[in-house]
Amino acid sequence: MARLRIAAAALSVFGATVATGLISSVRAQGSLFTTAEVDETKFVLVSAPIGSGERSQLNIYEQRTSARPCYSVSGVAPGVVDPLLATFDFTGICNRYIDGNGYSLRIGADDLGTSYRLTVIKSANDVQLMAVPTRNPSEPTFLVARAGGFGNNFVQLKLEPGWRLMRRQYGKRTLGHLYVYRDGVQSDSESAAETAVPEQTE
Repeated sequence: MARLRIAAAALSVFGATVATGLISSVRAQGSLFTTAEVDETKFVLVSAPIGSGERSQLNIYEQRTSARPCYSVSGVAPGVVDPLLATFDFTGICNRYIDGNGYSLRIGADDLGTSYRLTVIKSANDVQLMAVPTRNPSEPTFLVARAGGFGNNFVQLKLEPGWRLMRRQYGKRTLGHLYVYRDGVQSDSESAAETAVPEQTE
């Protein structure tokens, strides 16, 4: 019995050590990667319709070379995007980021891809890109970008002041993943304004 108690105690200590290691790894996730600058003139953020267009999701298109245009934008508030890359083999010419595998939220040193979702929300007179917490509803919601007008088609989203695109970097190696990035959190007044999520249209 004494041997069993000793074995059980050892397993308990081992389990606690493993758990502590996993928790430390999760907490340190943001520090595994750094950020690298990108030429934002070569990117466009798009509210891309799903199905009939009542709902949309974030797409990001990148013009990698000048071989042929990857997209065009016409009009303002909102700007209407023509996703030209959908009409040809854009390998080596364009990049298309369509979900959380291609982009995520980052604020300062915190990589928030597992705790925030970038969501397109439509109101009666605008289309907005919001960063919405997925694990803790008490965390703030951030207004990241907006179209400046309503549209059910492919609509350009323009980043709000303080937000920009960065690329994920590991050591000296620049990766393909994009960050929708901000240096730090907003002031209390800005945060209060941003947490007022607009009502979605059906």
